[in-house]
Amino acid sequence: MQPLIELDDVSAGYKNNPVFAHLCLTIHEGQFAGIVGPTGSGKTTLLNTMLGTHKAHGGKVRLAGHSIERIPPGTIGYVPQLETVDWTFPVTVEQVILMGLYSNRSLWPWPTAKERQQVADLAEQLGIGECLSHHIRDISGGQQQRAFLARALINNPRLLVLDEPTSGVDIKTQHDVMHLLNDLNRQGITIIITTHDLNAVAAHLPWVVCFNRALVAEGRPREIFTRETLTQTYGGELVVLEQDGHFLVAHKPITL
Repeated sequence: MQPLIELDDVSAGYKNNPVFAHLCLTIHEGQFAGIVGPTGSGKTTLLNTMLGTHKAHGGKVRLAGHSIERIPPGTIGYVPQLETVDWTFPVTVEQVILMGLYSNRSLWPWPTAKERQQVADLAEQLGIGECLSHHIRDISGGQQQRAFLARALINNPRLLVLDEPTSGVDIKTQHDVMHLLNDLNRQGITIIITTHDLNAVAAHLPWVVCFNRALVAEGRPREIFTRETLTQTYGGELVVLEQDGHFLVAHKPITL
């Protein structure tokens, strides 16, 4: 596989608060990778550095060999955490998806019939075709996640990046979202997610990056989801169980 995202000796942070330093990390074309780590470990800063929305203090960030600052609009699709969305903003599902086209639009402010059909086709593909005229706050959490996913996909991006895509939704929706991402990955889209859900990673993702202000380990979940690696990543002892080929990660019970 060819490298798609390359971080070469990258350092990043905020003013006098360094988050990580001298990081080397490669995500290859066609990978479906999850970045896991505790709250405050720098996952979001790492994601924003990969996206080019947070400027690195040092080192090089490249996408397909080109500086991240020089990639064409629409190359990367981004899905934010649902918790960061202003649900009072008066916008329909169709309008949310159309926002993904703005970077490629002319000065004409209104969507064309072709663009609206493109939105309708993508919404139908993602199972939210009947929601286009609904206010974004009036649909379910799973439908909201699919609407923002459609916004990220409308430009046919080469790389899809999602920040906590299974946060705040029920277990069935979590599995639906992960299966949908697997399908998109099989269609050729490289996908990176951050998540706190280690069990979803173990069940669905072929590659995982354990991160806590530095690269702790990376590889297949079966290989690196060990008590030692997870304890180093999270700073507390975790238990890894396996049954019928499936992994379960849990906190070690406290003995009273």
